Amino acid sequence: MDYEQIIEVTRRAAGGLSNEEAERAAHVTLQTLAERLSRDEALHIVRQLPAELKPWIYTVSDAAAFDIDDFLEKVADREDTDIETALRHARAVFFALGDALSPAEVAHLARGLPQTFDPLVAEAEHRYLDIMPADQFFGHVAQRLGVDNGTARKITDAGLETLAMRVAAGPVEDLISQLDPVLHAPLRRGMSATATARRMPLEDFLRQVAEKEGADLDEAGLFAEIARHTRAVFATLAEAVSDKDWFDATMKLPDEYRAIAPARSGWRSAGVPHQREPLPPQSERADLPGCRCQGRAAV
Repeated sequence: MDYEQIIEVTRRAAGGLSNEEAERAAHVTLQTLAERLSRDEALHIVRQLPAELKPWIYTVSDAAAFDIDDFLEKVADREDTDIETALRHARAVFFALGDALSPAEVAHLARGLPQTFDPLVAEAEHRYLDIMPADQFFGHVAQRLGVDNGTARKITDAGLETLAMRVAAGPVEDLISQLDPVLHAPLRRGMSATATARRMPLEDFLRQVAEKEGADLDEAGLFAEIARHTRAVFATLAEAVSDKDWFDATMKLPDEYRAIAPARSGWRSAGVPHQREPLPPQSERADLPGCRCQGRAAV
């Protein structure tokens, strides 16, 4: 594929960027990817990209060790945007890389990145990845509570951050591996707030959630409203992850937490796929020379 074709695939995969925006997304994503790859791994990609993109992926430095959250923060900083937009742009660029590189090179790229990069690697592989999109997660919380998505996001952040303070780091990392990267930040904040799982009775847990929501409630309101908020977040989280990881995350919680934590997940057990807004129809992409058009991974 030539440069214009790669930018066009990126533009469409990201939801209709301008050419200038798609170019910026491609440059920044490749620049950040170059920092994560070894020189040899980056050279493999350089050989298969057009001249206009080679400088952005070429590197003479050793690979830096960072996960997908650090990757997206770097992309967001360089594009002067938020994490959601950075993720959408990075996914689109990886999707275009999947068209531009040979299958063997895509496999080589996948081997060079840690498991946390799977939401991006799946795009390059044109592989379906069953992760509930963050906007769908917020939508489920909003529906359960009868609030708008902005409020649902604030409630979700508070609930996830407090959960990560209460649960051991290992199970939290397992939850992170199954969630949309947009949902990682509150969990990582909670993990960083305490060296080990912080034991707290349910009342203290709900006070922590209320504080993070910015709520000013009396005792009755604390248990009535904040408990309802937390139940909605936990019910949605249980839908978004496997039964095993939900069980591992909640098995050591005291019995009183049953008031806010469902016993098991239902979404994956029922075999219901998560939904994400798809790429434009294949008919709209068929005119792009070199495009394999296998369908975008759902993240």
